[in-house]
Amino acid sequence: MAKFKEYDVQEIDALCNLGKALSSPIRIEILQLLYEKGMIIGDIAKELDLPASSTAFHVNILEQAGLVQMERQPGNRGTAKFCRIKADFITVNLIKKNTDIDEIFSTEMPIGAFFDCKVTPTCGLYGPNGHIGYEDSEKSFYCPDRINAGIIWSSSGYLEYKFPNGIPQKRIAKKLSLSMEICSEASGYNEDWKSDITIWINGKDIGTWTCPSDFGSRRGRLNPPSWPNGSTQYGLPMIWEVRKEGTYLNGEYLGDITIEQLEIMKQSYITVRVGNKSGAQYEGGFNIFGKHYGDYNQDIVLTVEY
Repeated sequence: MAKFKEYDVQEIDALCNLGKALSSPIRIEILQLLYEKGMIIGDIAKELDLPASSTAFHVNILEQAGLVQMERQPGNRGTAKFCRIKADFITVNLIKKNTDIDEIFSTEMPIGAFFDCKVTPTCGLYGPNGHIGYEDSEKSFYCPDRINAGIIWSSSGYLEYKFPNGIPQKRIAKKLSLSMEICSEASGYNEDWKSDITIWINGKDIGTWTCPSDFGSRRGRLNPPSWPNGSTQYGLPMIWEVRKEGTYLNGEYLGDITIEQLEIMKQSYITVRVGNKSGAQYEGGFNIFGKHYGDYNQDIVLTVEY
């Protein structure tokens, strides 16, 4: 048992619960069923031809693992347990506490907190109270209410953010990662609409990703009822990483820009630009999703290990 003292006990319990939850084919089927929409336990049982008691047992295990969220709602006979999926992808950390990575600095930036932009119609911002400013107007991107945006789109151009540099002086950055939900932008939506989306960090082009689509054929899981059908609905979860040996996108090698070349410690902030290069082969715009929109409940997350 001494071997496990290097890990947090709660982390071990969470990992064991996760392994238990994913060890059953029936529980995998339940997760797949809940991906498209939330359901009450009785409907899940009917769909999978299971007794309600067995279904409740499996859902409880998924809830303990943090994969499913249950809410009580009024039903025909008292209250019913409404189930929705809580996580689309899982990261398992098996790194010991005594590795050479001492600290991690992370910031989640609201997508509307950009400090510079260049946009072209179709473009706009949408928040909890509807459209921010006017659609297809660059002026709307300078409204103070832009900070509340849950989805931002433009048919070309870029948005640029300044993240605080929370790394103490005399420390060395070892890896930077940038995570967001993003897709192409076409009028309405177009499932076959490519866009070459580039990321710049501290002015360095760290690589271009060709997004295959402006996704809109189904509703985004988190979109509020006010967000209309027939528009972009969700994006893909993309993670750019800059390491000592180069740049990676969702774990695959992307380019040769290294963490040293970003010169992170030269200033008190880290700039991140997202958009299309002028003259790109597929200058197909972008949609960026924030919390409560699309499929993934996050804004733009920047993390630096040092």
